[in-house]
Amino acid sequence: MNEGTRRRGGIPRGLATEGPAVLSYGFRPFFLAAGVFAPLAMLVWIAELTLGWGIGGTTYGALAWHAHEMLFGYSVAALAGFMLTAIPNWTGRLPVSGRPLLVLVLTWLAGRVVMLDPDLVGVYPAAAIDAVFLPLLAAIAAREVIAGRNWKNLKILVALATLAAVNLTFHAVMLMGGDPAPVFRAGVAVLIALVGLVGGRIIPSFTRNWLAKAGAKTMPAPFGRFDMVAMAVLIVALAAWTIAPGELPTAATAIAAAILQLVRLWRWRGVAALAEPLLLVLHLAYLFIPLGLAGIALEAAGWLSGASVLHIFTVGVIGTMTLAVMTRATRGHTGRKLTASSLTSLSYLALLFAAVLRPFAELLPEHYQLLIEAAGTCWILAFVMFVAEYGAMLVMRRLG
Repeated sequence: MNEGTRRRGGIPRGLATEGPAVLSYGFRPFFLAAGVFAPLAMLVWIAELTLGWGIGGTTYGALAWHAHEMLFGYSVAALAGFMLTAIPNWTGRLPVSGRPLLVLVLTWLAGRVVMLDPDLVGVYPAAAIDAVFLPLLAAIAAREVIAGRNWKNLKILVALATLAAVNLTFHAVMLMGGDPAPVFRAGVAVLIALVGLVGGRIIPSFTRNWLAKAGAKTMPAPFGRFDMVAMAVLIVALAAWTIAPGELPTAATAIAAAILQLVRLWRWRGVAALAEPLLLVLHLAYLFIPLGLAGIALEAAGWLSGASVLHIFTVGVIGTMTLAVMTRATRGHTGRKLTASSLTSLSYLALLFAAVLRPFAELLPEHYQLLIEAAGTCWILAFVMFVAEYGAMLVMRRLG
């Protein structure tokens, strides 16, 4: 590895100059892994539903496997790619690349393999193998943030540590024969809070840059006290949903949080970005946060199931936001123009269809199976298109 060179602004770019390009920066292997794993995991889930493969073994079971792998397989891979790319920008330190990055990727991959059937390798070794990745990622992030004295991002470390604890709790609950539903809600809640935190930075920032280039006079509102209040209420609402879904106080808090998040999103001027799908999709992904919060209230009223609410958050917020970030970051960090191609736009559209079809399939019980299959197909198509277009970018050297 080289010692890095400095560009304007003093941020070092230390990349692995030997070995494959895919190991030169964190976003490359992890975005590729997330893009490949997302459709494969969905195909395995569909096969399990139709053929009964026995995925997840007898101890964990297929449903727990599906929920766990979407959260701690796909979502965590996308999160790792983002974190390992953003942290060098935040701290001014060299990025993780080369062999250390390979070790991290293989650790994530080992978890995916053993979780296919934990009983084959033993449930305790399988749980240990799967549980290693997030603490390792959190330790790397902590080292970089502390060494770079980037104290304002310590809250990101808290989120990563909490996510690691949630995954450990999942394994403990499953091994004791308990109900994993509250654990999954907790994992989703942490990821939604992260989207609220990080999205609250990047969405108005990217929108401001685009509007400035377009010569607009009115810019997105900067982060301020309103955003802090909105985030605090969001975290309270998510915590209440985790602990007591379907209760009236939870519904009331969720409604308040939804209103604040809608106002927050409106202040970012997404309507002005209609001409650029690469930017617009970030706003649409964030829109699913207040929709999910509204879903929590509808669940309390008995109008929506807990599974539907969960999928508004997982497919709508997490799935769409991670795809949006992966496409934008890949284009930017590989020297491409920050504009969406036709194939990229189609991948967004497919995932948005999945985000609408899956949560609300239960509202049309006579078409439930058809809508579920359509949602799964849209999810698969979205990520197949991502890999088809961005796979080569992720494994080849940067342009220019």
